[in-house]
Amino acid sequence: MSQNHKGRLKVYLGYAAGVGKTYRMLEEAQEMRRQGVDIVIAYFEPHARPETIAKTEGLETIPRRVISYAGSQFEEMDVDAVLRRKPAVALVDEFAHTNVPGCDRTKRWQDVHTLLDAGIDVLTTVNVQHLESLNDEVWKGTGVRVRETVPDWVVDDADEVVFVDLTPHALRNRLERGVVYKAEKAQQAMDNFFSEANLNALRELAMRHAAHELEEKLTPPPAAAIEPLPGEMPAPEKGPARERILICLTGRPSSAVLIRRGKRVADYLQADCLAIHVANAANSSEPAERHLTFARNLRIATHVIQSDDAAGAITTFARANRITQIFVGRSRPLPWWQRFRETTVQRVVRQSRDIRVTIVAERRR
Repeated sequence: MSQNHKGRLKVYLGYAAGVGKTYRMLEEAQEMRRQGVDIVIAYFEPHARPETIAKTEGLETIPRRVISYAGSQFEEMDVDAVLRRKPAVALVDEFAHTNVPGCDRTKRWQDVHTLLDAGIDVLTTVNVQHLESLNDEVWKGTGVRVRETVPDWVVDDADEVVFVDLTPHALRNRLERGVVYKAEKAQQAMDNFFSEANLNALRELAMRHAAHELEEKLTPPPAAAIEPLPGEMPAPEKGPARERILICLTGRPSSAVLIRRGKRVADYLQADCLAIHVANAANSSEPAERHLTFARNLRIATHVIQSDDAAGAITTFARANRITQIFVGRSRPLPWWQRFRETTVQRVVRQSRDIRVTIVAERRR
C-alpha cells in the first residue's frame, strides 16, 4: 500500500459490552477478505464468546506483544509488527484501552493513529461511555466513573461511525443466556452497571451522539468567502454570527466538569471553543495547568492571563475575541464578614452584559 496518504478510520460505536460491535466488525472483515482485500486482525479481544470467535476463522492474526510489568505478563497490540506487515486494513478491538506501562504510547487510540499515519485503514470498536465529554453524564446517570476515555475529536475525525444497536431488553436477555459473560459475572453485571435503567440511559446517549455525528457528516462546509473587487463594498454576512464559547478555568477539581460541559456544547453548536485561566500571585498554577493540559487534549485553544482582577480579565478577553457564551464554575461562598461583596462570578455576569454566562454547579452523588 502507498505510504503517501493517511488511512481511513471506521468506528463501530455501541452503548455497552455485548451489543455486537466486534461481531459486526468481523462480519465486515470477512466480506472484505472474500473480495480480496489484504486485511489482518491487529488486536482482538474474544471474551470467551464462541459466536464472535468463529467470525475470525480465515482471518490472519498478528501475534500480540508480551510486556512484563510489576512482575506480571501482559499482552498488547504489536504496532511495529503490523507496520512491518503493511496490510491494507487492520482490525483493532477496544479503541479506548490504556496500554500497560512500557508500551511506546499510552493509549490504543494513539496506536491506531500510528497505523493511520502509515496509510493503513483501521476498523475499531468503542462504547459511548468512553467519550471524554460524556464522562460526567455517564457518572451522573449510572454512578460509574469510567476511567478509560477517548477525546471526542478522535471519534469525530473518523471517516465513518457505525452505531451498533440492540434494545436493553435484548441485551439483558443475552446476559441471562451467558452469551456476554459467564453466569456468575452476568448476574452481577445485571444487578449493577447493566441494570435496565442504566442501559436505557447509555443507549439514549449513544443514539444522540450518533445522530449528531450524522448531522455533522451531512452538513456541507461553509462556502469560501469571495473577495470584493477594488472599489466594491464587501457583501454582508448571511445568517447568524458563529458561536464562540469561553471556558473559565481555575485550579479547582470542578474545572474538569466545566471543560467537558463547555466542549460538549461547543461540539453540538459547531462553535469555536476557547479556555482561559487568570493567574495571579495568590493562586497556584500547578492544578490549573493540569486542567489546561486536559483542555488542550480536547483541542480547546487555551490562554493564560496574568491579572489581579479575574472578572475584568475574563470579560475583556471575551469582548476582544468575540465570545458569545462564557462558562464559569460556581464561586466559593464568601466568609460572613464579606457577604455583601460581589463574587468573581457575579462580577463576570454584571460586566458581560450582552454575553450569555452559564454557571455550572459541581455535581455530587
